[in-house]
Order: sequence, then structure tokens, then C-alpha cells
Amino acid sequence: MAELTMAQALNTALRDALRADENVLVFGEDVGPLGGVFRITDGLTAEFGEERCFDTPLAEAGIVGLAVGLTMGGFRPVVEMQFDAFAYPAFEQIVSHVAKTRNRTRGRLPAPLVIRVPFGGGIGGVEHHCDSSEAYYAHTPGLKVVTPATVADAYWLLRDAIEDPDPVVFLEPKRLYWARDEVALETRSVPPLGRAVVRRSGVDATLVAYGPAVPVALEAAEAAAREGLELEVVDLRSVVPLDDVTVMASVRRTGRCVVVQEAQGFAGVGAEVAARVQERCFHSLAAPVLRVAGFDVPYPPPVVERAHLPGVDRVLDAVYRLQFDDEPDLTHAVPGVAS
Repeated sequence: MAELTMAQALNTALRDALRADENVLVFGEDVGPLGGVFRITDGLTAEFGEERCFDTPLAEAGIVGLAVGLTMGGFRPVVEMQFDAFAYPAFEQIVSHVAKTRNRTRGRLPAPLVIRVPFGGGIGGVEHHCDSSEAYYAHTPGLKVVTPATVADAYWLLRDAIEDPDPVVFLEPKRLYWARDEVALETRSVPPLGRAVVRRSGVDATLVAYGPAVPVALEAAEAAAREGLELEVVDLRSVVPLDDVTVMASVRRTGRCVVVQEAQGFAGVGAEVAARVQERCFHSLAAPVLRVAGFDVPYPPPVVERAHLPGVDRVLDAVYRLQFDDEPDLTHAVPGVAS
């Protein structure tokens, strides 16, 4: 067991992947000697040289286009988009080429490519630095979309993503980079990519979350428990593929569901989860499926960031509206929750 931050776990995963496979390459803006804006690639150039971990020009479309060509030559590129909203210039490459190469060639040319994207808010970032862009990628057939919420998942899911034969958009929650926990690096302790995990067991309702929303859901469940309500928390871990089995099994046990996401609500991942739960668990539901999300506005300035991001109070407010027979009083669980 090693005690690491999420940033250190990601760095270790990249280091171990570079050691394990000489075809793995790491490149992007400032990932070389600087070690990346968040120091995720710190020390990799010094250890593996500039042929394996190198800086590129500030041209996201060029970075991803180069990576597509390298996959055709047998390499496994891991590219970094410096911030979530800076990845949009590469979107045409991702949608038209990264996602379609394997299908277009009838499987003859796999695309083992990882696009690492620091995403989400909670760090007081300015415009273009705090988008939640997962729905764009999840809507694109041919891409896998993964986001860790724990230190252990950061390490193991990134290793899975690099070894995957398909392209993976790996979304790293910026506000969790400094979360710290013990990780087993020698023996795998987490499920593979594509499997959801029950982070907390409960019987009264299910909270479904992913990425930066998972700690919020867990904190809300802890607050609800002080008022006698046991909420189950499911961490999706992988948005695409989506683990319907784990999610539906949880909702069938509890009969109620709230989906929590940091991104704006309209046409988001939470909407897809809610639709699937409604379709597959209709006869088990005691109340409508509810969503808690960011507001449908461009990401706001840092001074009002906390008002935009879904917090414990908004999650508990949704739980309060799930129409329990013995109505829980959650108004005192967290100060500021309205009845």
C-alpha cells in the first residue's frame, strides 16, 4: 500500500505504463520538463527521454491528429489536453477520426489512444478552465469515457485505459487532484473499466454519481444518515460503457433514485441515466427519478462558482422530494436546506 494523492496516482500509472510497454508515448502542451500544469507528468521526460514524453505546440487539433497517425503505426499515445475547454479545437479530430477509425477499417486499425482531460470546476478557475464536457464525448459512438473519483481508481482506470484497444477519453476531476488515500499498486483492488461500484450501502434511496460529484453524494448520504435515512451511493466510474446492471440492481433495492452530476443538466449524462432507470426499473420505483446538476448557464466566474456547483444541500433537497412514507426531516442535516 502506498499513500498517494490522485495526481501522484496518475503520475505513477503513466510511469508504470511507460515502463511496461515501449509503444506507450506521452505528449501534449507542457507535459515534458515542466511536468504539466498539475504536475501529472512530473519526472517522466527525465526518466524516459524526450522521445517518449515530449512537449507539443499549442495546437490541440494537431496533437490529436498526430496521435491518430501514431496509433496506425502501432503506438499507444497518451495525450493531455491542458484544460477541458481547451480541448474543443480538437473535437473534429476526436469525433471524425479518433472515434471512427476502428469502425471505418472494419477492425483492421484499432485506435488505442487515451485523451487525458483535466475537467470540472471547484478550483476557482477562470473562463475556459472549468467545463464539464463529458456529454459531448459520451454522445459520440466509438469513444469510451471514464472518470475516476478515488485515488485507487485514478491509478487502475488509467492503466486500463492505456491498455484498451479502443480510444478512451479520460476525464480527471481537477478538484480531486489533491485528494489523498492509500492505494494497492501491486495487487488490483478495484473492478475493471466499465464497472460501477457501490461506494456506500443503503436501503432508502440510490444516489448515482460520477467523477467530482461522488464525494458530494457521499457527504450528502452521511448527512442524511444523521437524520435516519440510509442512502446508497453508486459511483459510475465509466460513463461509456455504462454499467446498467449495478445501477439498476441498486435502484430496484431502494425504489428511489437521484442522479448527481456537476455538468449542466439539459441533455447531460444524468438525463441518460435517469431515462434508463425509468425504463428498466419502472415497477420498482416509488417516486420519479430526480436529477441534481449544474445550472444551464456558461460556467460562472469564481466568485459565484459555489452557487453553480451542486452541493450537499441541493442533493438533500432532491432526496426530500422523493415522497417517503415517513417523511425525513432533512432541513437540519445541512444548514440552509429548505423544506
